Amino acid sequence: MTDRRSFLAGALAASLSPRIGWADAGSPAFLSAAQDRDGSQTLVGLDAQGAERFRLPLPERGHAAAAHPIRPEATAFARRPGTFALVIDCREGRVTAVLDAPEGRHFYGHGAYSADGRYMYTPENDYDAARGVIGVWDTEAGYLRVGEFDSHGIGPHDIKLMPDGKSFVIANGGIETHPDSGRAKLNIPFMEPNLAYLSAEGTLLETVAPPAEWHMNSIRHLALGPGGTVAFAMQWEGPEAEAPPLLGLHRRGEAPVWLDAPGAEHAAMQGYAGSVAISEDGVEAAISSPRGGRVHVFDIAGARFAGAIEALDVCGLAPAAGGGFVATTGTGDVLGLQGLRPVWTARHGRAFDNHLVTVGAA
Repeated sequence: MTDRRSFLAGALAASLSPRIGWADAGSPAFLSAAQDRDGSQTLVGLDAQGAERFRLPLPERGHAAAAHPIRPEATAFARRPGTFALVIDCREGRVTAVLDAPEGRHFYGHGAYSADGRYMYTPENDYDAARGVIGVWDTEAGYLRVGEFDSHGIGPHDIKLMPDGKSFVIANGGIETHPDSGRAKLNIPFMEPNLAYLSAEGTLLETVAPPAEWHMNSIRHLALGPGGTVAFAMQWEGPEAEAPPLLGLHRRGEAPVWLDAPGAEHAAMQGYAGSVAISEDGVEAAISSPRGGRVHVFDIAGARFAGAIEALDVCGLAPAAGGGFVATTGTGDVLGLQGLRPVWTARHGRAFDNHLVTVGAA
């Protein structure tokens, strides 16, 4: 594995990326972290049909990335409990900034930009205080950390900018962890996950939580649809046979809707939804389970299960242009999913990590 200090010393550049667009980086539609066959870690840009547009080195395993809304610039986050993230100029293949989590914090592998790209927001664990924090970084000042606010929960895993461009939705997973205990989950019997809506200044606007009997259903990943619909994927920390729904839908001011597949199909997910997406047309929502090797698709308007698609080690999900979804797998496949079946496949010699990030999304 590349030595982190050597990698950063050789890659770090002093200036920010020029104000150019994503077309200058090959017009990728998606970003994904991946591991190549030789064990090296990379950030990959993919087009709408799963073809590679660029591949850039990472010093350690990545989890997800955040794409700048204007510049061909992405922040690649280390897998939890990572303490650093790299800002990469995807046109020139160079690191332009390194984000180091403050003392006593670690990142969760996700982040989001403001609508104009001026600020970046990072979910973090203040692990000695067992509280979630959202860090604020000024992209025009070399990603200088300029503030933070409470996530209003424990374990803020994912964050998305809402369509109004002024507020965020946070997936507070509810799970307490501490680096001294590795990736161990320390509070399973007392978990309190929630979905929190916050202003850009950190003011709490609304929260939503699972019913008390589902308090071990960790809210982990988020997707946005037309009209402000939020889809959230969950991971059940209780007995697998008792797993409740793994997909929730919510709109501000309304009650959440809980969705699952019938019988054996729900059980096949093994209590684990790894990623979530809403189709571009807003008609369908989907969740994936790498453990179960399937994607579950739901009709949003009818609040019903539409069907399943089987794919080995599938996890990354994103909306496809015009409807349907694009999925990535740990076996190196990129799949175009339409009508509950793969309609095209692009194969790569690498293992894609958990998430497929849409370039240009809010």
